Amino acid sequence: MNYWYLYLIISVVVIFFAGIRIVRPTQRGLIERLGKYHNFANPGFHWIIPIIDKLYPVNVTEQMVDAQPQEIITNDNLNASVDAQVYFRVKSDEDSVKGSIYNVNNYKWQIVNLARTTLRNIIGTLTLKSANSERGKINAELYKTLHNETQTWGIEIVRTELKEIDPPSDVQETMNKVVKAENEKIAAIDSATAAETVADGIKRAKIKEAEGYRQSKILHAEGEAEAIKLVNEAADKYFVGNAQLLRKLEALEASLGNNAKIVIPTGTELVNIIGEMAGIIPLERKKKDG
Repeated sequence: MNYWYLYLIISVVVIFFAGIRIVRPTQRGLIERLGKYHNFANPGFHWIIPIIDKLYPVNVTEQMVDAQPQEIITNDNLNASVDAQVYFRVKSDEDSVKGSIYNVNNYKWQIVNLARTTLRNIIGTLTLKSANSERGKINAELYKTLHNETQTWGIEIVRTELKEIDPPSDVQETMNKVVKAENEKIAAIDSATAAETVADGIKRAKIKEAEGYRQSKILHAEGEAEAIKLVNEAADKYFVGNAQLLRKLEALEASLGNNAKIVIPTGTELVNIIGEMAGIIPLERKKKDG
């Protein structure tokens, strides 16, 4: 009898430990009894009846699946290798966890195939150039489609990332040449603009220099004109109507330059002019009383 009690106790202990289940904080669980949903398991300790009950843990953290590279024909009939990544998570409430198990078979595999099909539909309507330049638009459309289609799966699509859109090697080489040519063109335009700016600066400097030279010439000419004007005024003052007298003065100047002796009659106008020029006031001849 003692052995039967011992076997019974050992069996109970074994069954108890066999039914222990621990649900981690990153998981939620579904407990089924005899193939039917029984209850929801939150993080912590749980005990199930071995063989009769079964616990299915579900990861509720953010996960990522790769849509895997695929060849897609663009609208301009070019083959592009396209790859994308989808980030998602199973929502932690009971209905969402049940939906991820009971409403879809292997939701990761389903998300991958849905993403690949959606990418073919989107990129097939775009040219290769527009597909590369409109990555944000492609990501937005891919996210919208996945979000709508996974509503009943208990899945939340966090974000989608278009990983690559690679054209064929020969097309890529041609595109690289075009980009290089465009860059060289821009560099040439910038260089020409800089040279034009320098030339304009030199031109303005030359114009300023010429204007300064012109102004100095004008001022110099105005000075000479003023001097000539003063000489003319002096000539008008002293020699108006006295051309003959001016001639005599010129002859006198030439004679004095040769140290020649000249006899000038007293009382003549020439004596008075010479006196005025020398600062001597001529004496008037006394009239004889007659």
